[in-house]
Amino acid sequence: MRLKVEFTTEPFDLDEAPRHAVVARETVQSAGLDAVDVGPFGNTAEGAAPAVLEAVQAMLGGALEAGATRISVQLNVVPDEGEGER
Repeated sequence: MRLKVEFTTEPFDLDEAPRHAVVARETVQSAGLDAVDVGPFGNTAEGAAPAVLEAVQAMLGGALEAGATRISVQLNVVPDEGEGER
């Protein structure tokens, strides 16, 4: 099974990326996931379910320790080729 994770951390700072956002992004980027995309208002990554779940757990802990007061996470199952959307 493959999963796609989308996440944001708060509080936002439009002038400079807060430490919690940097930690969250670096954690996911270093997790060896596929198709990692980071942006100012959200981040996505895709990969095998065990790797994504491990990365999400590490990202949550790191971001909270770095000062995040809210983390929004959405996980979606990525359909295999030939399967419809779930």
